[in-house]
Amino acid sequence: MGDHSEVSSAPITPRPMTPRQGTPPISAPITPRPMTPRLMTPPISAPPSQFHSPSLSRSPLLISIGGDQVEPAGKTPKTSKTSTPRTSRTPNFRTPIIRTPRFITPLGSPIRKALRFTKLDPQDAWLPITESRNGNIYYAAFHTLSSGIIGIQALVLPVAFTVLGWTWGTICLTAAFIWQLYTLYLLVHLHESPETGMRFSRYLQLFNATFGEKMGNIFAIFPIMYLSGGTCVALIIMGGSTMKQFYLTVCGGAACSPNPPTTAEWYLIFTCAAVVLSQLPNLNSIAGVSLIGAITAVTYCTMIWVVSVAEGRVSGVSYNPVSSSSEIGRIFDVLNALGIIAFAFRGHNLILEIQATMPSDEKHPSHVPMWKGVKVSYTIIALCLYPLTIGGYWTYGQLIPSDGGVLAALFQYHGHDTSQVILGLTSLFVIINAVSAFQIYGMPTFDDIESKYTMRKKKPCPKWLRALIRALFGFGCYLMAVALPFVSKLTGLLGGFALPITLAYPCFLWLKTKKPKMYSPSWLINWGLGTSGMGLSVIVIVASIYVLIDTGIHVSFFNP
Repeated sequence: MGDHSEVSSAPITPRPMTPRQGTPPISAPITPRPMTPRLMTPPISAPPSQFHSPSLSRSPLLISIGGDQVEPAGKTPKTSKTSTPRTSRTPNFRTPIIRTPRFITPLGSPIRKALRFTKLDPQDAWLPITESRNGNIYYAAFHTLSSGIIGIQALVLPVAFTVLGWTWGTICLTAAFIWQLYTLYLLVHLHESPETGMRFSRYLQLFNATFGEKMGNIFAIFPIMYLSGGTCVALIIMGGSTMKQFYLTVCGGAACSPNPPTTAEWYLIFTCAAVVLSQLPNLNSIAGVSLIGAITAVTYCTMIWVVSVAEGRVSGVSYNPVSSSSEIGRIFDVLNALGIIAFAFRGHNLILEIQATMPSDEKHPSHVPMWKGVKVSYTIIALCLYPLTIGGYWTYGQLIPSDGGVLAALFQYHGHDTSQVILGLTSLFVIINAVSAFQIYGMPTFDDIESKYTMRKKKPCPKWLRALIRALFGFGCYLMAVALPFVSKLTGLLGGFALPITLAYPCFLWLKTKKPKMYSPSWLINWGLGTSGMGLSVIVIVASIYVLIDTGIHVSFFNP
């Protein structure tokens, strides 16, 4: 029918045909078959269970034939009174091609791509990350703050300034903040795929869907799980040590008990509290815990830098960057400081999981409230991060301990001339924040272990088994904390391993998924940042190993 949406009623006179040689002549003219206007295919409706899928349109589909809009079946086509009749053409009896217009809602999946509606995995209703999808912008902000930059990782940022100095320390901190915020934006907008209608609710799931499962097993699964489990180990060490400090602050040494708990016992107390809280079923159920963790993180970061600045600079403070005796040593010191900054900017392995707790459809995609929550939380993070880093370095300079950072410096240099109430509250808030952060960092591991059970058994994980899994994970992290108490000294090395997750992989995922035009600004920016992130990761890991070998580290297995 060509490009016409209407068919002229005038008879069509066939063109006379010249018989070929050896072909008998046609005795009668061919009468064309009468044609009727093309009928529309009825609108396609999806089952109610897919109504909240990101690829399904709630409005009736408009179908375009040859560029003219045609109403759905059951409605009389509208004709224009001023339309000019078109010249008849020889009818084309090929099978009609029905196309979906490009102006269907942004997440609408085209019919021409075989009606790829959202693929709903029944296991999602059984797993802790996607079990509940009633999250909102506030939940997103709470979780992002609790798992974001402010926390125990921010306490060691002034240590990087002891090597980089004022100028380069501020420049590197700002560049890393902007870089990781940009990659966070990429991940938020990669959560939903308009082409396939899929929601990638986990970082590893997105990586495997983009680059394949083999590449995911090689490059993604280790740093993601290592970042999740390693952070929980670091939280036990920091939380247990702070519990001990809180006890000494409140009770005044041995005044409360002649035999106070050992460091390993404090680790165990902290782990028990974390395991009890980990029995909350899913990620949305710990929103209140994340809120408490976010409030305490903001409070103790503010208290630390305010008290430090109020007490004034300690005697003998210096701001000259610490430098090694050799040129190669100075280079590796700088790279190790960059690893410390990279370690602070972790948490990207949780952003897709947080976004997965939100409902999403084509009119209300989840990336809109998620990005609003991220902007709110990172505004608060910036207001805490810069005063803590700059104020802590101004107060203590080169005297900041590498183990514990500005919190250890506060107790070491101002423990006697600061109110014990303030010191006790600061320690208490650090403990609460560490317990809260343990829950959100442990959730991806809980989800991964339970997914293996649901895939094999085709049913949800029973409550007793879920409780056992989480208890075993918590006490496994406790065992690692007791066996490797010096892990807190490896922040530069840990930052090198975590760096691709934050700064490199999101750029490559965007390039592979969105396919921007070659040499366009998006193409150049993502290729530049992605390759720089991978190169920086390798260099930081090598530099951290060199610094550990050169300066030495007191290794004490099972002796925290």
